[in-house]
Amino acid sequence: MTAVPLRRNRDFLLFQAGQLLSDAGTQSTSIAYPLLVLAVTGSAAKAGVVAFARTLPWLLFTLPAGVAADRWDRRRLMIAADGVRVLAVGGLAAAILLHRAGFWAIPLVAFVEGAGAAVFTTAQFGALRAVVPAPQLPAAVSAQVGRQAAVRVAGPSVGGALFGLAQALPFLVDAVSYACSTVSLLAMRTPFQQPREPDRSPLRERFAEGVRFLWGHRFLRTGALLFGLANFIGPGLVLAVVVLGSRQGLSGGEVGVLVGAFGACLLLGSLLSPLVRRRLPVRAVLLLELWTWPGCALFLVWPDVYVLTAGMLVTALAIPSTDSVVHGYRIAMTPDRLLGRVESIWRTISLLIAPLGPLVAGVLLDAVPARAAIGLFAAAGLVLVVWGSLSPSIRAAPSLGELDSHRG
Repeated sequence: MTAVPLRRNRDFLLFQAGQLLSDAGTQSTSIAYPLLVLAVTGSAAKAGVVAFARTLPWLLFTLPAGVAADRWDRRRLMIAADGVRVLAVGGLAAAILLHRAGFWAIPLVAFVEGAGAAVFTTAQFGALRAVVPAPQLPAAVSAQVGRQAAVRVAGPSVGGALFGLAQALPFLVDAVSYACSTVSLLAMRTPFQQPREPDRSPLRERFAEGVRFLWGHRFLRTGALLFGLANFIGPGLVLAVVVLGSRQGLSGGEVGVLVGAFGACLLLGSLLSPLVRRRLPVRAVLLLELWTWPGCALFLVWPDVYVLTAGMLVTALAIPSTDSVVHGYRIAMTPDRLLGRVESIWRTISLLIAPLGPLVAGVLLDAVPARAAIGLFAAAGLVLVVWGSLSPSIRAAPSLGELDSHRG
């Protein structure tokens, strides 16, 4: 593959454009779903049921999706996932327009949309690896992080505005965004996987092969566990900001601004990521995020929600640079035939750990003083610092120029 700059890589730009639209549609319905449930039923509990139904498929289908992505044509799998979501979300929009959107239909559509997202996301890493040369994968991942941060900042407010105009509108926009994603996939010329012989081994053996590869590779094993713990800290601290901000007398809008500032700093960090990767060695970039997590300990000195948020914003600036290398290296190091399974296993580790952060934060903030609750997360951050700094696999991480040697 000719190493043209990403800004001139036709297939990468098509992929980014399609996913930008798709992500924007998804984020707009993230606020539209609870608004619709409240409009139909007036029940906050039922709104929670829908949120759960949209998230549950990630845990149920990520591992099977990884096996499917390594067995079947990834492009067709992704198009099928988009097609199912077009029909489901578009059907909900039609039901709203016809005044037939009973509550039962909303969690069902949310579940189907979540299942499509789990399948699509697991397969998309193979597409990214196919269209981007290995040394450019960190930059490509950084662009993805920036895209996702941008839509997370703007998407919910746009979705709320669309819902205010017409209840069906954000769902209609979401369905159209999935159709645009399909068009971008069809327009891409590069095959999404290398030529491979059909694997007729039992499902359990295929899955076990992915586990053995991930666990047998020191860098990948350490990254899965190390950054899995980071996925525990981040969501827990975000919930803490919401709870402590409310206790401190902030309005819902003011709390929203604090949480939104985290997304804005993620976007800024993605813009700074190319400069960071040029100026710092690989090991320093890998440690950058880890070294910022203990910043939440400032709250122990000055227990104010603004201080806690300020400590988290430093981490938000560092996350895109570290993630670009961690995820870029993982994609480059994994053989194409195993990529779906390895990605699904990595993602499942995160899915198992991440929900524990808000759960632990909520329980502790009700049971112990706020300082003690935040102190636990600061201690977890310190564990990351020590673990990452002493890890031989982090210390021996290859340079960006060596990534091509891992293709296979």
